[in-house]
Amino acid sequence: MILPMLANGVSFAPTSLNPVQLFLDADYVVQGVMVGLVLASVWTWTIIIGFSLKMGSTQRACDKYERAFWETRDIDAFQKEQKGKDLPSMRVANAALAEWRRSTNGKTIDREGTRQRLTTALDGAVVQETDALASRLNFLATVGSVAPFVGLFGTVWGIMDSFFNIGAQQNSSLAVVAPGISEALFATAIGLFAAIPAVIAYNRFSHRVNRFETRLYRFADRFHASLSRELEA
Repeated sequence: MILPMLANGVSFAPTSLNPVQLFLDADYVVQGVMVGLVLASVWTWTIIIGFSLKMGSTQRACDKYERAFWETRDIDAFQKEQKGKDLPSMRVANAALAEWRRSTNGKTIDREGTRQRLTTALDGAVVQETDALASRLNFLATVGSVAPFVGLFGTVWGIMDSFFNIGAQQNSSLAVVAPGISEALFATAIGLFAAIPAVIAYNRFSHRVNRFETRLYRFADRFHASLSRELEA
């Protein structure tokens, strides 16, 4: 970093931290690290907002669907009415109904085998739905664990560059080294700025996905019990 000069040739240091100026004065490698971390932070907040909206709408839609599902007398007709909707509960029910039709289509019915296949179909559908919901959370986990180290890399590189400038100018004054170190430490600050929301959001959303998975399992268990009673009848 080259310090600004007064008219009489005396250099002076800035009196306050200016993030934009810190970025502009940083080494190209440190600038690249900063840009990458800012982009990761923007994408993190995009996922946070999008996932919050999606989970809220999905839970409300599933509440409405399940209430109507248990009140209907013709499940097949009800499922046709719901066709095309993005509802995890509906897809879980469809998986069970598809297995039910295959298992009860013959002349003889293996009741115990049908129950086991229904369990497998329902469990597989629940896992598939929760995996689909949690797929975007992997990016949050990656940012939360990697961003601080990326910022630290930028800091180390910036400090190395500052010490190189000390040797080149043969001047160990704090006024020479401090600005470069400030720019380097700014990279770590951006890394933490990206990582902290990502970690908090990942933990929170993982808990919500786990609760939603438990909810789907309860729905699946209740539907399995209903189909089992049909087998006994």
